Amino acid sequence: MSTKAHSVIDRLARNPAGLYGLLAIYFVVNVLLRLAGPASLELDESQQLFFAQWFAVGYDSQPPFYNWLQYGVVQLLGDTVLALTLLKNTLLFLCYVLFGLAARIVLRDRMLAVIATLGLITIPQVGYEAQRDLTHTVALLLSSCMFLYCFFRALERPTALNYALTGVAVGIGILSKYNFILMPAVAMLSAITVPAFRARLLDPRVLLTALVAVIIVAPHAIWFLANFDDATQRTLSKLGRGASDSRLSNALTGIGSLAGAIVSVTLPTIIVFAVAFGRDLGRAWQAQTQWTRLLGTMMAAATLILFLATASGEISFVGDRWIAPLFLILPLYLCAKIEAAGDYRASAKRRFGGVVIAVMVLVPLILIGRPFLGFVGIYGKQNVPYGPAIAAILETNSDRPALILAGDQHLAGNVLLHTSGLPVTIPVSTGFPASYMFDANHPLLVISRTRDGQPGAQLQQELQRLLRNQAVLPSAPANVEHVALPYHYGRNGDLYHFSYAWIYPDAGSGAASRSQ
Repeated sequence: MSTKAHSVIDRLARNPAGLYGLLAIYFVVNVLLRLAGPASLELDESQQLFFAQWFAVGYDSQPPFYNWLQYGVVQLLGDTVLALTLLKNTLLFLCYVLFGLAARIVLRDRMLAVIATLGLITIPQVGYEAQRDLTHTVALLLSSCMFLYCFFRALERPTALNYALTGVAVGIGILSKYNFILMPAVAMLSAITVPAFRARLLDPRVLLTALVAVIIVAPHAIWFLANFDDATQRTLSKLGRGASDSRLSNALTGIGSLAGAIVSVTLPTIIVFAVAFGRDLGRAWQAQTQWTRLLGTMMAAATLILFLATASGEISFVGDRWIAPLFLILPLYLCAKIEAAGDYRASAKRRFGGVVIAVMVLVPLILIGRPFLGFVGIYGKQNVPYGPAIAAILETNSDRPALILAGDQHLAGNVLLHTSGLPVTIPVSTGFPASYMFDANHPLLVISRTRDGQPGAQLQQELQRLLRNQAVLPSAPANVEHVALPYHYGRNGDLYHFSYAWIYPDAGSGAASRSQ
């Protein structure tokens, strides 16, 4: 395997198109394997299908860029697993393309540029987590790679076009995830410390960058300010996870969480480079260029800002995937250090290539193999039999429901996947624009799910609230039926339970068209 890996890496360095061809094949394989798995959605996948029912400038606590892309793909391909996995893998492929282009600006050694690009796969949050179940973070990774490429272009060739493109990247980044704003902040602070780049920030064309970014962000920013509580409440609750009344305790917890997140993001990549380059990596540690100073300062500035934020006691939890985009440049930084130090052993290419090929084989195998853990009683979200359950529920009634009320957003996405054009909503959903009509042939269908078969008290309460708000529906709770089906790849006798109710208008009330 090592000889083959060595020859592959060499060919990729001589032919950049081959690098992107290899990556394209890798992501096509991931698409095919996801399509071969159970048609049951992960959390983020479900959320995307649910919000893809309508287009809006804002949805919930996440900015809307990924939702917009998913809405467009769903219009073309429908509510399908293909629409979900094709978009994600296309964006991930573009991450590597843009990062590779950025690496070619920083590095003269084409071999090291290939290694830096493939080094992204050694970051767990990029190589594995983004494939497993991330959406908005995938958009953040893409916009971060786009920003790095455009920013480096502007530093190298300060044209109006490059400043404008950097503004496009900043605007898309903010629309991808709010914490993206740290990326341009640390980039500018770091560029100030490098004399060769300082003049680029004092160039009046920087205003063009800001103007383009503001124009792109403005429509969503207006929505954000008008819906500030909805847009921030969930994020603030995550940042305060595990918080106590003691500011000191929160600070210590937050600093520990930050340290763990940074180690989780960076340590695997450092280990891979250490194994591949050995003493050459240690020798390169003191070597510097203007690019290594910029990249190193960016990571140091990001760490300092995050440390101060957690030390304040206001943030008690830092997720590793939240900060991963800030440390995307680690493989590029290490390669820039190695290039600055001079020659490195040819065996490093062989070892690094072997590790990357192993990762490109193992990640898809792990992802496709997860549902099979159900055979030993370890069940994940893809093991839940949404498709058979929804089909069984729909078969209990020949009438087509006007609206389906799902117990939660995860279930709602799976209902959409297994129904044809039916509007699906959830309790306390906001922004749902679909029109629907209840009459004698078009009832309300309510579906909830419980692992152990116990009825969901919250859904019963929400059902009663909805019935009270619909004049044509009976105010009394409906009879609730149950269905239990075996898990996908589950043990004999293990069942997952669903509850459902068909609710018709009161006799003589007529029909009504509603929009929630």
